[in-house]
Amino acid sequence: MHQKRISAPKSWPIAKKISKWVVAPSAGAHSKDAVPIMVVIRDMLRITDNAKETKRVLHDGAVKINGKVVKDYKSRLGLFDVLSVAGINYRMLPNPRGKYELTEISDDDARTKLSRIDDITIIQGGKYQYNLHDGTNLLLNEKYNTRDSLVLALPDKKILMHYKYKKGSYAMIVGGRHSGETGRIAEIRKVESSRPNIVKIEQNDRQFETIDKYVFVLGGEMT
Repeated sequence: MHQKRISAPKSWPIAKKISKWVVAPSAGAHSKDAVPIMVVIRDMLRITDNAKETKRVLHDGAVKINGKVVKDYKSRLGLFDVLSVAGINYRMLPNPRGKYELTEISDDDARTKLSRIDDITIIQGGKYQYNLHDGTNLLLNEKYNTRDSLVLALPDKKILMHYKYKKGSYAMIVGGRHSGETGRIAEIRKVESSRPNIVKIEQNDRQFETIDKYVFVLGGEMT
């Protein structure tokens, strides 16, 4: 199946009117706005000129997502995913316009990925099932909280570090009008309704507010 360009997610950095259709991502993990690898290679990185060339690059095993070779041109690349192409590494991040962009990173940085805990379920045996922002599920004995971030080793997803979602933590905004901005969490204000909680972000001598689902913790308290 294909996706109409005009109705593609706003986060996809593609031209909307050059043709009617664009490839749709395969079903599976990751959010609905994750970008199919065909679009990443051809339209974002412009390594290839067309679908045929892109499929050949994928078939040759030259592309990895989070440390694993991918050959399906519909494979998804989403927020904070690591892409490796011909020895060059990139991380998918949001820009101030709310669109995804690829930032080149080092080989060391490409060995880790930051993931946010979006949901927690206690399963039989007392273990915790953590549902991460990219659709990954982890079964662990350790107790963490929703909206905490985990630094995972790639490709085995071993937990290397844990950052708490709390006042003082350093965070990136991944949606809304402040997309791509970073700062310190100055306040988390719980809203007594079905509406999302409000988070105040402090950025040098400036403050702004966003909702909690747009806050992605990058590290511990700033010094």
